[in-house]
Amino acid sequence: MNIQLDYNNITLQAISPSWLPDHVRASVLRLDLLHPEVSGNKWFKLRYNLEEASAQGKTRIFTFGGAYSNHIAATAAACRLAGIACTGVIRGERPAVLSHTLRDASLRGMELHFISREAYRHKNETDWNTLYPDAYIVPEGGNNALGAKGCEEILSLVNDSSDDSSFTHIACAVGTGTTLAGLINSAAHQQEIVGYVVLKSAAYLEQEIQSLLHAAPLPHWQLRHEHHGGGYAKVTPALTAFIRQFYEETHIPLDIVYTGKLLMGFRQDVLDGVYPTGSNVLLIHTGGLQGNPVDGQVS
Repeated sequence: MNIQLDYNNITLQAISPSWLPDHVRASVLRLDLLHPEVSGNKWFKLRYNLEEASAQGKTRIFTFGGAYSNHIAATAAACRLAGIACTGVIRGERPAVLSHTLRDASLRGMELHFISREAYRHKNETDWNTLYPDAYIVPEGGNNALGAKGCEEILSLVNDSSDDSSFTHIACAVGTGTTLAGLINSAAHQQEIVGYVVLKSAAYLEQEIQSLLHAAPLPHWQLRHEHHGGGYAKVTPALTAFIRQFYEETHIPLDIVYTGKLLMGFRQDVLDGVYPTGSNVLLIHTGGLQGNPVDGQVS
């Protein structure tokens, strides 16, 4: 299974929005530029899972997600590029009109299997391999050890050799915690890893992330639970206004579920003095722009 993506498309972009003080520096790693369909961290979480499926001789990728899942969209696109069949178990009954995410996934060849929300809550209790013996199962969001392994490669794409000092902090949005685990596993010991959680009441994430970490010593890491904005995929006028202003000042588009809340949370933490003088922060743009209302932009 051979998919060639050009990592040279990824850029490191220094930012200086109006709210960023002089004593804190920040740059955005533009993983969203990797590929128009398999963008951001989604590819890194899928890469080794796709290779393992091929090694096991599986002929189908089987995974899970909601109607606006970036993971579903990326899996469908990756499987089309790899020439392998795929099935997505979708949370909720089939709607009269498919979301643009599901419509695009279907057009790319993904078989959509809708189940009730109640059944979806118990999806891990179902023996899917009996129902789909040809399938390699990728957990929702690519949340497994192979997904974290792929995300360990993200920091190797950063070239800050022209800078006088390395990044003191690395920050990303957190849904399942897989990407954050990969960053923790691969960061330098003196760096601090900060995860901005986009879900409400997600204290369980600490244990989920711990299960994907290598043996100590590891860099210090923390989760910021204060910036979920009401919960997963909740969109407020303040968030959309922030995303518009950030694009005007930096020309970097943000998505409404993950990176918008990452940058908005980062701004608040900067203003509250969470980042000390001399901080040099790397912010990971994890893609997900397909989930925005129109063409990756928030109107």
